[in-house]
Amino acid sequence: MAVDPLIELRDVNKYYGELHVLRDINLTVGTGEVVVVIGPSGSGKSTLCRTINRLEDIHSGTVAFDGRPLPAEGRALARLRAEVGMVFQSFNLFAHRTVLQNVSLAQVKVRRRGRGEADRRSRELLDRVGLLAHADKYPVQLSGGQQQRVAIARALAMEPKALLFDEPTSALDPEMINEVLEVMRQLARDGMTMVVVTHEMGFARASAHRVVFMADGGIVEDRAPEEFFTSPRSERAKDFLSKILKH
Repeated sequence: MAVDPLIELRDVNKYYGELHVLRDINLTVGTGEVVVVIGPSGSGKSTLCRTINRLEDIHSGTVAFDGRPLPAEGRALARLRAEVGMVFQSFNLFAHRTVLQNVSLAQVKVRRRGRGEADRRSRELLDRVGLLAHADKYPVQLSGGQQQRVAIARALAMEPKALLFDEPTSALDPEMINEVLEVMRQLARDGMTMVVVTHEMGFARASAHRVVFMADGGIVEDRAPEEFFTSPRSERAKDFLSKILKH
């Protein structure tokens, strides 16, 4: 699909001490694209995802968002993070605040919305993820799947241009995974730009525009889902799929 580039990584390298965790990464994600990043544990998937909004610094190369290099720190970085929502493996909700307050807080603090406007927007988004009836509950009163849907609503409340998902279902019990994936599938249908690190191959096959396969810190394949799943080019990808698709 011909799309305007929104996220661009060029020759990105990242080290943890002696460990070379990202190796010469080149990746472009266009506006409205869903890119799913898969690969074995330790391949650099989550680190790549976290470099996009500078939760991880890089040692060389460039990361740009919407045509501009990522700011290093300060208010400009805070503004960028409002444009690039992040949904984590652990839900990172504030335990002492209600569901509604969790979704409204950053709108007030970062977007400078009034409390009434923020709460109205929060209720709309909680309705969108099927949780409006739980607005006045606390996170501990919700299931893991419900908490992750609140986290997605919180990210959407900032009206981001892109959403990053770092293993969003890996902390969930199996019966809760699909309720989160369904929200993500709907976001994909609605045209949200998404970078998704996941082991959910069904989601990758059905909702991704591209599948990026990583191994040993590098991108080994970057292809359309059906091509990747039916005829992977690399031995690493063939080996990975032969193991993961058995389960």
